[in-house]
Amino acid sequence: MEECAETIALDSSDHGAITAFCAANAIGLVVIGPEVPLVEGLADSLRAAGIRVFGPSKAAAQLEGSKAFTKELCERANIPTAKFIRCTSLEAAWGALKKFDAPFVLKADGLAAGKGVVIAETREDAQEALSEMFDGKFGSAGSEVVIEQFLKGEEASFFALADGESIVPLASAQDHKRVGDGDEGPNTGGMGAYSPAPVLTDALREQAMREIIEPTVRTMRAEGMPYSGVLYAGLMLTKTGPQLIEYNVRFGDPECQVLMMRLESDLVELMLACAEGRLGEIETPKMSDDFALTVVMAAEGYPGTPKKGGTIDLGEAEANGAKVFHAGTKRDGDRLVANGGRVLNVTAKGSSATEAKTNAYAAVDAIDFADGFCRRDIGQREVRRERHG
Repeated sequence: MEECAETIALDSSDHGAITAFCAANAIGLVVIGPEVPLVEGLADSLRAAGIRVFGPSKAAAQLEGSKAFTKELCERANIPTAKFIRCTSLEAAWGALKKFDAPFVLKADGLAAGKGVVIAETREDAQEALSEMFDGKFGSAGSEVVIEQFLKGEEASFFALADGESIVPLASAQDHKRVGDGDEGPNTGGMGAYSPAPVLTDALREQAMREIIEPTVRTMRAEGMPYSGVLYAGLMLTKTGPQLIEYNVRFGDPECQVLMMRLESDLVELMLACAEGRLGEIETPKMSDDFALTVVMAAEGYPGTPKKGGTIDLGEAEANGAKVFHAGTKRDGDRLVANGGRVLNVTAKGSSATEAKTNAYAAVDAIDFADGFCRRDIGQREVRRERHG
């Protein structure tokens, strides 16, 4: 960001300081990226001061901030999703397990940085995982737990923009949550993604809009929580059609990177239209027909305790049109060093998933990051489909 903008250190939890900064600098639009400040109501504080915001209110951000809130909204709006039980104690959770068959899907109710979901293969594993959740493994996020029926199918992500009333479909993507090749190892915040996701056909997109996205926005508006911003639906494509797994109230990471590589419309105009309630007046967003694929380079130790301070040399990674998005980096004198778990998103486009994958990994291989690692199979499922037809 330093290459194209002035960066300012502000505490996202200090709403007063952010509001004062925006007023003093005549900020015309605030884009709230992460989920925590959205769930904490930063958008409300800014709107109360007359500042335009891209992002939902505190009430609307419950769609991500509370799994139980979303599941109960699905019940009220008749939105297809897995059956569930909300549990507020370990004893209740153990009892609820008896109403489900293995494998068991256990979700910390609150925000857990994308790591609060456990799929337990046996009842004993589920009981142990629930004990850890209620014992504080995910902090306050696990003080309530949602147990869900396991859904069979392929996952896909679907993104739409909303201004409280109007809704505009944007794009699809697929991410890779597990830390290791072949979807092995623990869940992470995401190790890579690609867009579009052809498995989400035009017919399935229309069904998802009709049965999931539109009823959500309609119900939120009717209940006094109009949704404004980007709505990111995690879907399971089952034999009966798309079912909602969960919502995110932001573009997502690493999904955002592949969407931005494909977006041909003016992003600021789209976000302003959402913020000003005039989304229905602008042209439908245009996305490139190309595929975009991103590979996360993470620091050794992630998703546990990442090794920080490792030197990074980007070399010629961006020489052939690839883009390196920084996530967990910082400057140490003249050195660029790792300062987080997921450190870089190396992103490239191509006319097919196969070409986008080849281009992205060529850029990865141009980077010298001795303390880093990445999955080598991002997009592999789509590459196989292209190869075998």
